[in-house]
Amino acid sequence: MFEFFSENRSAVNIRFDFCKDRLSVSKFVSSPTEGVITVGLGEKDAFGHIICKEAFAKAALAAQDLGLQECVLNIDFLVDALGLDGLYDMAEGWLGASYSFAKYKNGGSRKPVTAFIAASHRDAAFIDALNSAIALAEQMLFARTLVNEPSNKLTPEVFADTWRNAADMLPIDIDVLSADRLEALGMGAFLGIGRSSANPPRLIVMRYTGAPKADERLGIIGKGVTVDSGGYCLKSASSMAGIKGDMAGAAAAGCALIALAKNRVKANVTVVIPACENRISSGSLLPGDVITAMDGTTIEVANTDAEGRLILADAITYSITEERVTRIVDLATLTGAVCSALGFCCAGTLSNNDAFYAEFERAASTAGELYHRFPTFPEYEKLIESGVADIKNSSSGCGTIAAGLFVRRFARDLPWIHMDIAGTAWVDTPVWAFQTAGATGASVSTLYTLAKNTFEEVIDV
Repeated sequence: MFEFFSENRSAVNIRFDFCKDRLSVSKFVSSPTEGVITVGLGEKDAFGHIICKEAFAKAALAAQDLGLQECVLNIDFLVDALGLDGLYDMAEGWLGASYSFAKYKNGGSRKPVTAFIAASHRDAAFIDALNSAIALAEQMLFARTLVNEPSNKLTPEVFADTWRNAADMLPIDIDVLSADRLEALGMGAFLGIGRSSANPPRLIVMRYTGAPKADERLGIIGKGVTVDSGGYCLKSASSMAGIKGDMAGAAAAGCALIALAKNRVKANVTVVIPACENRISSGSLLPGDVITAMDGTTIEVANTDAEGRLILADAITYSITEERVTRIVDLATLTGAVCSALGFCCAGTLSNNDAFYAEFERAASTAGELYHRFPTFPEYEKLIESGVADIKNSSSGCGTIAAGLFVRRFARDLPWIHMDIAGTAWVDTPVWAFQTAGATGASVSTLYTLAKNTFEEVIDV
């Protein structure tokens, strides 16, 4: 996909010009091996990570439209403008625009255009950064593929096997807990959902220890509902098409961990994935039921389609009590309310720790992803008050905030960030050129960068 350019190779050159209109594309190509494609970058002062991704995506699409098999990317401008972090923008833009999910189509997908990289400086730091960027971008694509998988092909058990295969030959420890073990742990919130399906739940635990001398351990908890019918609060027919993708949080968490391990990043991260199906059966929860979470909290089930926060609750408790994490990030395609508030380019967040959230904002900026932090005023706590239990799992308003505050109850006093990626994990119509219709791979790069940056601050790298 990416190779270094050699002077004796003839191929169409792709150049990037700050003097041209932003994301404009000019093609002067006379043959598959001769010509120039120029992509405009707009004003240099306004250039950033998202524009950079789009520019390389536009370049990839132009090369595909011309039917090229290979081309040359002239990227000296990139490192000058964005440093080595810009190499990830190149990789995500080029690979993201070239992605297609054609696994179940006869004939398969079109082969992406090979990009030969022309750069003046190729020192060890550049090569290491390039290889790391490609590995991370490939995991972003893997997250897309997982979320695009039909739910009958990706049951909780298959999901667990998928992570075992992905982690093979990497320094990652994996434990998979089945229903009897979850029962012994008292994970009533998780099992309340997981028992509803003939495909039993799995708690998938993945550990990477790249900084063994550091005391910190980041816990990333990803919602892994492989099919979400809504249970007895059945979703409408118009909402059913996306129910296979309710494990996008889990996909992002696991793929970020795989990338950290592949790149041997000095960080300690544990990913916990509560994987289950939310279906209708004789054992499914009903509105009004009361269940008990792993930490003893009693929960009134006001809405069976608000299942994500239930399974996250027990997974967070497990990460604290069994895995001894010191910081927590949870992410999930959790609420439709976040889509109403922020649309499909920006995810919603909540946090209980300003310093930790500042680290998150720096990571998101480097990753070129957009997030908006919602307030957590004490007045909002009333949204999840219950008359029959400690809390309830749904509210009559402020859906994204209410869901986040529900989850916060289980993070105790640890630094915590909640990411609601319901609007960004999937797009029917791409927002940016580096996206394709369907899964986006949202948050993989932000989680990776957060883990990397966090441990650079607490250890001598």
